[in-house]
Amino acid sequence: MRSKQAPHRSVKPDPKFGRVDIAKLINRIMRNGKKTVAQKIVYNAFKHVSNVTKQDPIDIFEKAMQNLTPNIEVKGRRVGGANYQVPVIVMGERKNILAHRWLLDAARSRKGKPMFLKLADELLAASKGEGDAMKKRDDVQRMAEANRAFAHFA
Repeated sequence: MRSKQAPHRSVKPDPKFGRVDIAKLINRIMRNGKKTVAQKIVYNAFKHVSNVTKQDPIDIFEKAMQNLTPNIEVKGRRVGGANYQVPVIVMGERKNILAHRWLLDAARSRKGKPMFLKLADELLAASKGEGDAMKKRDDVQRMAEANRAFAHFA
């Protein structure tokens, strides 16, 4: 285990929109330190979203993130030799981390298209409350509701 809490690093805003949340999405897409490739994926996805919907892609992104952020999740807890799935309220930055993770997993699981199109499709679906990422969020919420009886272990 860690002796101290890890220091919180600040992320610089992305160059095009000047937003930290988009910069964090770019960092999560990035593989092997290729940030320019990740930026192209996100910016092309936003361009595709604006071409399809004729709306500001930032509004679509914010709506998708608002729909994807979970309120509660389950964490495994060992009590008296048994493992329980204990529902826990999701706090702070973890909401965005989970939303980004589910969005990218759903986009990567789609087959047969370039990544920017898969990301754009998943953003559009999430902004409407549909898609694989929304399904994952609903599964987590449902699991937490089902295990509400173990909330006193939290």
